[in-house]
Amino acid sequence: MGATLAVATAPAQATTTCPTGWGSLDKSRAVGTTDSVTNARTGRHACYDRLVVDIPGADKAELGYSVRYVGQVYQDGSGRVIPVAGGAVLEVRVTAPAYDIDTGSPTYPARSGRTLPGVDLDGYRTFRDARFVGSFEGDTQFGLGVRARLPFRVLRVDDRVVVDVAHTWR
Repeated sequence: MGATLAVATAPAQATTTCPTGWGSLDKSRAVGTTDSVTNARTGRHACYDRLVVDIPGADKAELGYSVRYVGQVYQDGSGRVIPVAGGAVLEVRVTAPAYDIDTGSPTYPARSGRTLPGVDLDGYRTFRDARFVGSFEGDTQFGLGVRARLPFRVLRVDDRVVVDVAHTWR
């Protein structure tokens, strides 16, 4: 009788396939809402870092935005430069106010030029800085500092505008 040879096999390692083809050119959608921005938050994913801007009550069809790489972020109304750290800077505009349109009272507790409340970017692969720029005449601006000019996409999900920035070009 021959001996049986047992071969131990290691479990296959899961590989993550990252999306490609987003590009780094400007992305925009020209509609708007009078529903107000109430929060901005970030998240880390296997292939990208994510910024989410919450606009409760807004209809997905009304969610407008403009996202583009810029040399500097200029605050609407004043023209003031808002410094944003990183190898490249994305200006994120959402066509929704960060204030109540009837009273003018802020609906998002951020201050111009400051980091986003509650956002800690330690451990992020792509994001370096996230700043509130301001809200003027129904548009709300954010400055997003990233490691380098990398591909990004913009999504409208329910009552949120989502900006994903890839970790790499691959």
